Amino acid sequence: MSYKKITFCLYIVSLCMQSLSAQTRSNTRPNVVLIMADDISWECFSTYGGTDYTTPNIDRLAQKGLQFNHCYSTPICTTSRVKMMTGKYNFRNYTHFGYLHPNEKTFANMLQESGYKTAIAGKWQLNGLYHNAERAKDNARPYEAGFDEYCLWQLTKPKKSSEDGGERFWSPPLEKNGTFLSKEDNKGKYGPDIMSDFLCDFIEKNKKHPFFIYYPTVLVHSPFVPTPDNIGDRPKTQEANKKVKHESKSKENFVAMVSYLDKIVGKIVHKLEEVDQLENTIVLFTADNGTNKKITSTWNGQKIVGGKATTRDMGTHVPLIVYWKGKTPQGVQNNDLIDFSDFYQTIADIANIKKKEKYTLDSKSFYPQIVGEKAQARKWQANHYQPYWLEINPAQYVRNQHYKLYRNQRLYKISDDLNEQNNRYNSTEQADVKALKELTEVIKRFPPSPKKEVGENVKERPLYADWNDLLSD
Repeated sequence: MSYKKITFCLYIVSLCMQSLSAQTRSNTRPNVVLIMADDISWECFSTYGGTDYTTPNIDRLAQKGLQFNHCYSTPICTTSRVKMMTGKYNFRNYTHFGYLHPNEKTFANMLQESGYKTAIAGKWQLNGLYHNAERAKDNARPYEAGFDEYCLWQLTKPKKSSEDGGERFWSPPLEKNGTFLSKEDNKGKYGPDIMSDFLCDFIEKNKKHPFFIYYPTVLVHSPFVPTPDNIGDRPKTQEANKKVKHESKSKENFVAMVSYLDKIVGKIVHKLEEVDQLENTIVLFTADNGTNKKITSTWNGQKIVGGKATTRDMGTHVPLIVYWKGKTPQGVQNNDLIDFSDFYQTIADIANIKKKEKYTLDSKSFYPQIVGEKAQARKWQANHYQPYWLEINPAQYVRNQHYKLYRNQRLYKISDDLNEQNNRYNSTEQADVKALKELTEVIKRFPPSPKKEVGENVKERPLYADWNDLLSD
């Protein structure tokens, strides 16, 4: 064979290899990194109008990606986590604070079954430790929930009621892939650093495989204590986790915690870039509920008091920023409604997993918005809120971007009335009448409103697992 023929054959082989490589890359399912902060709402981020905090990494994600202005969680952590992880409204599967029933299939189960490598780090608090549920001390529960690896706080060790317990920040007791790491094992270490390092190692190990990371952070939940950036030379033991006495010091530490949360988000994004996976990874940043009531923040010139555990906007309106390099619309603010149940179907669509009968009816994908396609957005968002925790009253409501209707005949125009002080239920104004009519038709489709019983001693905990498909019009 002549030199020219050999060269031509090599050229054809090279083209075929390039084509195969391009096809392989195009068929690679994107990685998913879902970061959920703890107890922080929209007013704490400058990209949403907050002015008390510095969050350059999170703001940069919004500038390069997509910012949703109407994402809504539930008012407290467990109800939000169960709703997000299963894609179901709480009336279908939530019975106790701090509990996810082992029979529930999570988004991690779904992705794991589809071939994804999966990991979780941060706060678990889903074994049922608070009511001593069956298998509450079983450290295999995260595996059964679909995670190949984990590094978690409050998995089988209660924070206060065990000598093995302790706070999540300095020298924290953690459980990592079946091994308990005591306060002594983690002496002098900062919990958020341990957890984020664990996830960065997971990214490094699985960079050639589609992976899913769920990072329910321990920041910025109380107690408001120093971070590595402002603790100085003070001892980094569990003593450093004690609540500070002065309100000004609490706010100072809270500001530092928000800043450190932002730093960790930047750290994870940098790791994705370092292993050449940023273009093949969808990063989602949100939070589980509103800010602690002891924190007051400045937002668009107003003073916003944290609304955690309440159904007002300050308790349920959370940030949602999505970044997929080269795919998300750049620097766009989207005003479509997003319900916390929607993460489930969105993640299914990201992974190109076809909806199966066993999957939820309550989840509506916002994947089209992520990739800049025209979408049939939600017309309403809802909460069936029965916390079964402390002295917190339950509630049921539906809402759109401007109006919220409670089951007990309260209608508020939230865009003008964040504190819900002006009930428009009997208003004759055309816009109010129209909103009332539309939202009434929706709320009538829900199961009965939760009873006015509070605390952990509630005996009847009704579920409506097979209730109708609420999203079908």
